[in-house]
Amino acid sequence: MKLRSTYLLVSHGSRDPRPQVALENLAQLLSKKLPMLSNSGASGVPTVGTATLELGPAPLHEQICRFAEDTLSLGLTEVQILPIFLLPGVHVAEDIPAEVEIAQKTLSPKLKIELLPHLGTQEAGLAKLVKTQMEEVAFLPNLQVPKWILLSHGSRRPSGNLTVEEIASKVGAVAAYWSVKPSVEEQIDNLVRDGQQQIGIVPYFLFKGGITDAIAKKVTELQQQFSTAEIHLANPLGATVELAELIGELIQK
Repeated sequence: MKLRSTYLLVSHGSRDPRPQVALENLAQLLSKKLPMLSNSGASGVPTVGTATLELGPAPLHEQICRFAEDTLSLGLTEVQILPIFLLPGVHVAEDIPAEVEIAQKTLSPKLKIELLPHLGTQEAGLAKLVKTQMEEVAFLPNLQVPKWILLSHGSRRPSGNLTVEEIASKVGAVAAYWSVKPSVEEQIDNLVRDGQQQIGIVPYFLFKGGITDAIAKKVTELQQQFSTAEIHLANPLGATVELAELIGELIQK
């Protein structure tokens, strides 16, 4: 099978370097799953790249154009852009398409840009990854099966949190949000009132960063507030082989 396109993973961007390092690791994992280029003359050019919507080295459309020029140097004429976002917020619905449109107008008509659905549309696969993070906590010594909270950033857009609710339902959790209601504190309070003594929280975030640090700090405070319960915090999804495989499925659709 011959590679016909290059792939650009687009994330939000952060002042914290950890998410970008994780994104680059994810790009490397994905590149290993793609067919090799027969053109070895441009071996220094990546077939999977990364870009950020905000806080990047240049506006996103400029990052796209630079990657597109590298794509042409490989003898390829198509770039597929994958928004690595879990929620269908304004960035996915408006900002990224606008940047892609600017880039396409700038580039040679010989090169095609295809904007793929955002990562959050892979609900079944993401539910499996969330379940894996939950299972890691479940193996702690002497831990009874906890009641789980799936904690997402949350969206104020109408229907923006439906995916979170559906994944929470698939994994047997209740949903909570960092930026909208119901908050994690409210959900813990509800569970404690129902008699739950073991509560697990799985952050529905891709990588560790500033928000997950804030979540960990908040959980420490909540453990003191709800002293009758044990609160356990799982890891975010992480740059794993399984996540790369999920992105590969999105490419092949």
